Amino acid sequence: MLIDSHAHLVSLENIPEILQRAQESSIEKIVSISSDLPSTEATISLAEKYPCIFATTGVHPHSAETMSEEVLLGIDRFAENDKVVAIGETGLDYFYMNSEKEVQIKSFTEQIHLGKKHRLPIIIHVRDAHEDMLEILRTESLADTPGVIHCYTGDYDTAKKYLDLGFYISFSGIVTFKRSEELREAAKNIPADKILIETDSPYLAPVPHRGKPNEPSYVKYVAETIAEVRGVSFDEVAEITKANAERLFRI
Repeated sequence: MLIDSHAHLVSLENIPEILQRAQESSIEKIVSISSDLPSTEATISLAEKYPCIFATTGVHPHSAETMSEEVLLGIDRFAENDKVVAIGETGLDYFYMNSEKEVQIKSFTEQIHLGKKHRLPIIIHVRDAHEDMLEILRTESLADTPGVIHCYTGDYDTAKKYLDLGFYISFSGIVTFKRSEELREAAKNIPADKILIETDSPYLAPVPHRGKPNEPSYVKYVAETIAEVRGVSFDEVAEITKANAERLFRI
């Protein structure tokens, strides 16, 4: 059995059909990710309807400028829901720079504090911002409430810096892409008890579905690639990543 640790289900259509295909592909649980308060509300509604779905609450760095005291109180309130298992997706994105650095950092650190308050892990988006991200994480000291660097795209040396802080590393369909040799090398060397797999649906569909809408059933291709580069069986990767997700999110 597999767990898709990061999917944006509210961005997909025909949820019953998607969940049926996921079940047929041995996907046991899905962590459905929020990007703002409206998507949090919709995601929690899905999670309450389907036992296999778990929700998060948070504000994506692309929307950091929307963070306010009211929004923060909303995240705080949603974090108390029994189906909410993490804060996020939050973090820093200096590639698109939809919000100024200071705005992103403030939004991110405020959400870290909520993670600590509710003892929930943090789901982190980081792009072109590793230096600031690592400095923040070292300052905040999240040993008691670790999180995950989702959709990791860096090398092993950078991954090790996050691992040293207690974080998990999650791999998406990007690991199956032809030019992702450096990423596959990271997947090969990261300790087994720190690996997660995800789809980031509806984005980043893996080979052989690259360029099409992604969905949780495709997480099996991520698992297959990681099994190949680590020289282990698919079943071993499935068992390990499932156990890791259950431990991190307490699901």
